[in-house]
Amino acid sequence: MVKKIIVRVDEAKCDGCGKCVVACHEGVIKIINGKARVVNESSCDGLGACRQCPRGAITVFQEEQQPALPCGCPSAKTMDLRAEKKKTTPRSAGIASQLQNWPIQLALINPDAPFLKDADLLIAADCVGFSYPDFHTVLLAGKVLINFCPKLDTVLDVYRQKLTAIFERDNITSVTIAHMEVPCCFGLVKVVKEALEAAKKDIPYEELTIAIRGDKK
Repeated sequence: MVKKIIVRVDEAKCDGCGKCVVACHEGVIKIINGKARVVNESSCDGLGACRQCPRGAITVFQEEQQPALPCGCPSAKTMDLRAEKKKTTPRSAGIASQLQNWPIQLALINPDAPFLKDADLLIAADCVGFSYPDFHTVLLAGKVLINFCPKLDTVLDVYRQKLTAIFERDNITSVTIAHMEVPCCFGLVKVVKEALEAAKKDIPYEELTIAIRGDKK
């Protein structure tokens, strides 16, 4: 059995104000014919920001269901790759991918994804993987990856809430924060530390700064 996130709208209570649509950054809800409608439930991250409904018309809960056949958009499909990595042979360059999970973008990750349980997390800014040549062998090996950009992404408050939920629920073992040397990238550290404080969790963490030319500072 797997747990599926369910979103329900009580049409009798809904007055079509649209606050749930603004709060939901996954596009799960739209206003149709003056009422909130669930149009993309599979993209729900379970965070429940839509429950800001002033009339209490929205509920979000989990329900056990039989596993569905693999389908839908692969960008948001949760995949735990750790078992596969044990069978992977190195590429022609002699380096095998160390990626253990999918998705990796924080915007797409469900806080209840199984790969987060008891995980050592690598929370990395987007550019780190392109800049640091030993990203897979030195930083990523043995860790679950979470990726976001503290400058270009406009939903940092939502990210802070989602990270807080991950820290609270998933018994995270350690956190490694990797960001670029440019000033704006230090915002990633701020978001992660604020989430740790909000979760009231004493999780060991390490911070790494990567130079634009690719060396570790």
